[in-house]
Amino acid sequence: MSNPIKTAIVGFGSVAEKMHAPLIDVCAELQLVATVERHAAKCASIYPGITTFKSLDELLEANAADLIVITTPNEFHFPMAKKCLEAGKHVVVDKPVTIFSHEAEELNTLAEKKGLICSVFHNRRYDGDFMTLQKLVREGDLGDLVYLESHFDRFRPEVTENWREKEVPGNGITFDLGSHLIDQVVLLFGLPNWIQADIRKQRTGAIADDYFDINLDYGSLKARVTAGVLVNVPTPKFLLLGKKGSYQKFGLDVQEAAFKAGLQPHGTTWGVETEEKWGKLFLNDQTKAYETIPGDYRILYQNVADAILKGSSLHITIPQTISVLKIIEASFKSNELGMRISREEGGW
Repeated sequence: MSNPIKTAIVGFGSVAEKMHAPLIDVCAELQLVATVERHAAKCASIYPGITTFKSLDELLEANAADLIVITTPNEFHFPMAKKCLEAGKHVVVDKPVTIFSHEAEELNTLAEKKGLICSVFHNRRYDGDFMTLQKLVREGDLGDLVYLESHFDRFRPEVTENWREKEVPGNGITFDLGSHLIDQVVLLFGLPNWIQADIRKQRTGAIADDYFDINLDYGSLKARVTAGVLVNVPTPKFLLLGKKGSYQKFGLDVQEAAFKAGLQPHGTTWGVETEEKWGKLFLNDQTKAYETIPGDYRILYQNVADAILKGSSLHITIPQTISVLKIIEASFKSNELGMRISREEGGW
């Protein structure tokens, strides 16, 4: 495998343009060489020298890249990732890796058989607030933990033409934001004993789910993940309660806003949050600001490159995402039946 690794992006929508491409571009071990775009050559206008292909088949026939990043709508993740792996290519798939857990299991088997890297863009693992939450859990400052609340709320009262809001497989907010929030909780605490979910369509004319509230049981600890698009008031991004104190954090990680503003992920100040945005630690004898660890999505692609070139351990593996998918599948079942789904029933 040559260094840098020739890398291609399949699908060049806003997330690929604003996030994936800049992250690949700043990784010294990766070289963005191609995209698959059906209607334009937008990537080539930003990154001169990029080759634009009209289909994944054309890209694979040209053997133009060794790592292929799939950022298409969710329903195409599985067939495209499978085709890339069968062609001997390493793959990164935007989350969720597939719509169904059995599809992810098939990808994992195929990648292992061929000795290829197949990872998932769970970039929210590298949010500064979540990395800070991991530190708090690891160091035990709050004592025995009893409750975690995780929000990803927005105010978007009008239904849009985005594919996630149309009648297509893998649509809706549960597959979108739920994938991130559930992944974070499982990374913190492992697999839950049971889950119970409330999934709704709250906006007028909504086709896809636009609200979820999912409880995950860990015995003496309960986690709740929720997201909605009709929330026009500040809600805590994280609320963590323990027997010695609490932690509360408002506001989203600063990296997404920086990407949307067209900033490039360079330097030591990337992902650094200003002090006024830090969360607060509420202890018996004091309340104090708690510094947010700088977020850094660059870690994700650097780890993928290291796994390919050096055999380093992959941070985000398909088996991890299979568990997340099974919990999402169980959440839809729980919502339909109005009951808890146990780990045994859900098979995670």
